[in-house]
Amino acid sequence: MPKNNDWTRKEHILAFNLYCKIPFTKINENYPPIKELAKIIGRTNGSVAMKMANFARLDPALQARNVSGLSRGAKGEVEVWNEFNTNWNNLAYESELILAEYSGIPVEEHINIVEEQILVNGYDREAIVRLRVNQDFFRKSVLGSYNYKCCITGLAIPQLLVAGHIVPWAVDTENRTNPSNGLCMNALFDKAYDRGLITINTDYQIIISEEIIDNEHKNGTTFFSPFHSKKIIPPQKFFPKKEFLEYHLNTIFKKG
Repeated sequence: MPKNNDWTRKEHILAFNLYCKIPFTKINENYPPIKELAKIIGRTNGSVAMKMANFARLDPALQARNVSGLSRGAKGEVEVWNEFNTNWNNLAYESELILAEYSGIPVEEHINIVEEQILVNGYDREAIVRLRVNQDFFRKSVLGSYNYKCCITGLAIPQLLVAGHIVPWAVDTENRTNPSNGLCMNALFDKAYDRGLITINTDYQIIISEEIIDNEHKNGTTFFSPFHSKKIIPPQKFFPKKEFLEYHLNTIFKKG
């Protein structure tokens, strides 16, 4: 156990890493991932759950819903929250390295990267590992924010869910790992979103392209049309930023 009650920077980073990945409604001392982190860092289940609730008080998505965590917290929570929100890519990777360090497991093994996936011709090993680690963090954070449900259909089968970028990965390098640049959708709707056949406006309203609506009308199908003009099922944390949604609406979505 720690010699005193003060949380170190690394412990705060690990707590925030977990906060990103789990649904808000799962924050309690009996939730297995919280118990696992408590064991890793040598703290009680209750203290880790309380730290999760402290981070929740800083989350604008929860504040917008008049939901909050604990009213007070530590300076370290604010510092780590701000660090992540200004440098998602580096802090996400750093948090996974720290988790691997505390767990005593190489980061590659921690997220199940096999050696053959790393040895890609023409690419630096560290760059490949960093990419895979950040992709894994992004997926877990986005799916956790949406409580492992498609934000359009409500489908709750994890194997069929995709953590998709709003502004494409190749376009915005600084927000590749930012969960507010992500949407949890089933694979079919994610593909349509990537192709600009559906979009979500800044009121979180689903817009289906005329191309899809016309196609479904002609073929008597209703995969997409019933969701037109409806609002997404909102995430519990990390609401999609409106500036990202605007980019997709104005740049990628096929209006005609």
